[in-house]
Amino acid sequence: MKLISVVTPCFNEEDNVEECYRTVSALFAERLPNYRLEHVFADNCSTDRTPEILRGLAQKDPRVKVILNARNFGPLRSTFNALRYASGDAVVVLLPADMQDPPELITDFVRHWENGYEIVAGARTQREESFLMQIGRGAFYRIVNALSDFEISPNVGEFQLVDKKVLAAVLSFDDRYPYIRGMLASVGFKRIQVDYTWRARKRGVSWFNLPRLIDQAFNGIFAFTRAPLRLCTMAGFAIAALCLLFTLISIAVYFLNPSAAPRGVTTLIVAIFFLSSVQLIFIGILGEYVTSIHAQVRGGPIVIERERFNIDEEPATR
Repeated sequence: MKLISVVTPCFNEEDNVEECYRTVSALFAERLPNYRLEHVFADNCSTDRTPEILRGLAQKDPRVKVILNARNFGPLRSTFNALRYASGDAVVVLLPADMQDPPELITDFVRHWENGYEIVAGARTQREESFLMQIGRGAFYRIVNALSDFEISPNVGEFQLVDKKVLAAVLSFDDRYPYIRGMLASVGFKRIQVDYTWRARKRGVSWFNLPRLIDQAFNGIFAFTRAPLRLCTMAGFAIAALCLLFTLISIAVYFLNPSAAPRGVTTLIVAIFFLSSVQLIFIGILGEYVTSIHAQVRGGPIVIERERFNIDEEPATR
């Protein structure tokens, strides 16, 4: 029997984590009886009863693997570390504990995988979220796809089932702050999308708040493209050319009609503030790349683990 691994990151999910476990277990018992289940939970140093609940699940069910982090390392790093313990023939990269991505879709994922697709991606064609969030997400993906050498579908997140060879390719990335959906989009392989409705959260509070979403957006932009630096260079040449043109025009106007030539403190102040703001933007973009390089050079583990349950083997190497 083939083994399917399901990875679920958690942070303060005491209201959802046990229900998530029961739902996935029932799904495999009823709809996927010919497959074995491995459910990997990665707790990001929750402050509620989530670790206690996970310990209990691991004690009563050997199919449940549990990783308890020493502190909150963020959802992306925690998920990437958990993927290193997934030993299935196919892996559901991220099934959130709040089940906003419907677990029942795993049945379709497995069917497409058995038909030869190496990546089966869930596509959130409809979202039960605010209109402003939908606009923001759409703008982000348009920017990323315009700047990247590959396409990241605007509707696809980490809720995907991938073959074990795809997982091996993803784990080969040596990235201190992994952008998993970008990695999955960049490795290639035969893929298909499955449309679904992304549900509104019913219980608890999402750890993907606005600051984390913005941080993830910047990480996605600066991790997979050099286009921002190229744009800075091109904009620098363009601004320099415009300044030179303005200077030549001002000199010509001064000689032809001295009274009409631009002058005064206002013009000088506007020019200084404009050029200063452009410089600060360019420095900020450069700083994002320097920060990424600094994180890579410093090295160290992606996640520091406090405890593991039902896990005897060492994690897969990158």
